[in-house]
Order: sequence, then C-alpha cells, then structure tokens
Amino acid sequence: MDSPDIAQAVAALRRRLDSGTRTILGIAGAPGSGKSTCAAWLQQQFGPATAVVVPMDGFHLGNAIIDGTPLRDRKGAMDTFDAGGYLSLLRRLARRDEAVVYAPEFRRTLDEPVAASIAVPAEIPLVITEGNYLLAEQEPWKEVRAQLDEVWFLETPHELRLSRLVARHVSFGMAPEAADAWAKGPDEANAVLIGSTRHSADRIIPWT
Repeated sequence: MDSPDIAQAVAALRRRLDSGTRTILGIAGAPGSGKSTCAAWLQQQFGPATAVVVPMDGFHLGNAIIDGTPLRDRKGAMDTFDAGGYLSLLRRLARRDEAVVYAPEFRRTLDEPVAASIAVPAEIPLVITEGNYLLAEQEPWKEVRAQLDEVWFLETPHELRLSRLVARHVSFGMAPEAADAWAKGPDEANAVLIGSTRHSADRIIPWT
C-alpha cells in the first residue's frame, strides 16, 4: 500500500478535496484486481467522516431476473448490471442536493443486491465507487464515466488475479474445479474487455 504511485495519487486526492466540493472517485479494474480492497483502504485513509464507498456491484441484476436465462451463465458481464440505475445514483450523488442518498450493495453471502444499504450524507466530500466497467465506452456506461471526477485503473498481475478469483469463488461455495472454470471463463472474458478500457483512466495504479 506504500508504493510511490498510490502515495502520489492519495496526496493529489487530498489536494482536490481541499476545494470543499464533492469528489467522486472511480476505481476500475478486472475481476480479482483488488478494487474493493483498494476502496476500503482509501476510505480508511480518509476516515468515515470524509469518505464513503459505493460499489457498482450493488447494481447486479437480481437472480429473479437472470435465473433461467443465458445471463445466468454470464453473471458479472456488462449486460447483467442495471447500468441506468447506477448512472442515476451517480447523478444524484454528484448533485449533492439531498440530505442523504441511499445506495445498494451486493451481498456475496446472498449472491444478491440489497437496496438502500449504504447511506451517503450530503456532507461527505469523497465518494469512492469501484467496479468493472467504469471506463467502458458503450452507452450508458460512457455517461457513467462522465459523472466521475477521476478514475484509477488497478493493474494486478494475471496469476495473482486468477488465484484470488478462484479462492473467492471457493469461499462462497463453488467447488474448486467449478471456481477455476468460472475464473478462466466468464471472469476472464470480462477481464479482456475491461483491460481494453485501461487507456481512459486518469491514473494506472500497480496493485498487488
């Protein structure tokens, strides 16, 4: 966590916050790159009175929508998210004209999004949002990017990402063989797409 890249990025973020306006920081990267870990670490650096984390994963389509459809076998792909809902939330957060905005979060133990689970008071100056497709150029993801003041792209070695993904899937109930297949199948297909958006980031952050 003490690399020069992250130290410089955090210092620049602190200077940005000195303006008193709200900053919405996006953290993008492939599955297993460490986005949620980075977001939680950043929130810890700034403190709960300054920063809140609002993950894109809260906008996974519910299992009631995808079960029995081809989307079930591609859960985590771009079209398995409510991108319009996420965009609407970011616009509300950017306006900062409501006393509190409530955001959903994804509960891995349930494998479902849960509505209104994260409170974002108007006085919080830093909103950190992390997700796979923050830099995607397809609509409406292109509009998502427009709501973000800055986006960091986490760059993590492939083998490390893969091992993390397999371990994560196993920890939430997948058999090791199925976890390996999912990490090398749907997860990897998404990783290739996400990697193609890397050039649009404001900062590339090596993250291990």
